[in-house]
Amino acid sequence: MQYVLRTLSCGCQPYRTEMMSRELVELIPEVLQAQNIDTLDLTGGAPEMHEDFKYLVKAARALGVKVIDRCNLTILMEEGYEDMAQFLADNQVEVVASLPCYSLENVDKQRGKGAFDDSILGLQKLNQLGYGKPDSNLTLNLVYNPQGATLPPNQQQLEADYKRELKAHFDIEFNHLFALTNMPIQRFGAVLLAKKQFHPYMDLLKANYMAANLAEVMCRSTISVNWLGELFDCDFNQQLEIPVPNKSRRHLSDLLTQNPSGDDIAIADHCYGCTAGQGSSCGGALEEEAVEPALVDTP
Repeated sequence: MQYVLRTLSCGCQPYRTEMMSRELVELIPEVLQAQNIDTLDLTGGAPEMHEDFKYLVKAARALGVKVIDRCNLTILMEEGYEDMAQFLADNQVEVVASLPCYSLENVDKQRGKGAFDDSILGLQKLNQLGYGKPDSNLTLNLVYNPQGATLPPNQQQLEADYKRELKAHFDIEFNHLFALTNMPIQRFGAVLLAKKQFHPYMDLLKANYMAANLAEVMCRSTISVNWLGELFDCDFNQQLEIPVPNKSRRHLSDLLTQNPSGDDIAIADHCYGCTAGQGSSCGGALEEEAVEPALVDTP
């Protein structure tokens, strides 16, 4: 099994203090070599704000490892990070950026006033460096999540809409759009409960369960590592603090000598979110054809 290591989890916000230590950061390249991992997926918060972000990117690239940056775009326009886009390009880092919609009104409603304009400026900055351009080796992918208690629309059709609108209005190009299902946990789960939509949404996910998606769900090929170096089967289990079942292999350092292949995977009801309809993972839909999603009726 070829694994993706997803880590550098950090708060990187004024009210969050979590930050992976330098000791753990230096352990990551060793694990990449020990397990022959070919992809390092960096996430946050804003992973670029970690003081060792550039060090880790360079170390991984020196090993020939593909690096993905889960970028929030607005960081590229912040003071002190003006060179970040150029750094990503120089190191051929794949950029995956969330853009909830191609319209200002919807994005600002979800992210706050000004978020859309800053995101557009970030995308244009990346385009100027070659990201998302035809025949370029600089990959730029976008991420879409539904705003409510529905399954995402067909990923291929939505990608076409995004490409048409962003090109026409902002001359922006990108490679692919990943349509991700909202997971009924944490803040979104709390919103569902407050609106009395939690159980109807779970019913929707279960009704659209597709067994074929099990072959590609991210927990089968991703090792999720939190800021303390603890191991999880996926980002959602990490948020819920559901550790990997193997008690002898629960820390990043364990991967120096132990191969996780064949380990059991911790599952719960939220796993239906990855297996409903087209399926969902950190790489977007799992199936080419979508099951037509139904709206959740509020009781």
